[in-house]
Amino acid sequence: MSEEIRIYVADLAVYNNGKLHGVWIDATDELDDIQDQIKKMLDNSPEIDAEDYAIHDYEGFQGHRLAEFESISTAHEVACFIEENEEMGGKLLSHFCGNIDEAQTALENYCGCYSSLEDYAQELTEQTGEVPKHLEFYIDYEKMGRDMEINGEIYTIETAYDEVHIFWNH
Repeated sequence: MSEEIRIYVADLAVYNNGKLHGVWIDATDELDDIQDQIKKMLDNSPEIDAEDYAIHDYEGFQGHRLAEFESISTAHEVACFIEENEEMGGKLLSHFCGNIDEAQTALENYCGCYSSLEDYAQELTEQTGEVPKHLEFYIDYEKMGRDMEINGEIYTIETAYDEVHIFWNH
């Protein structure tokens, strides 16, 4: 992965007084290290007794959106999931509205990456049975794939042109 997965944690005491004070943190660092970096940032605050913070920016989350007051542990968990699964991780989290458990389950039901849904339907048909030669030209794999998706048997995530990731919907 080329882009670092990080969060910008801002000191709210300073922010509420119209200034900026915060720190960029690698969100895949150990959770204790992240908390230590936040504590250090708050200890160095120009405001006395600064203790509140929020995530004011983030990078590398592959399209997944973090809330301003997202817990640091959730941000860390999401970052680690995306680091492990790269672009697919971000797409799955978006598909499942941030639910990591559902995204992880989806990975367990991953069928693979294909150029099209039609290619998947054809491969699945050919792997599960033998199509008689005289019937090959009558099979519409494009419609088979579309019907599998419409009927909820599978779902797809496109990550690029000719990159369709297919998952069983169990």
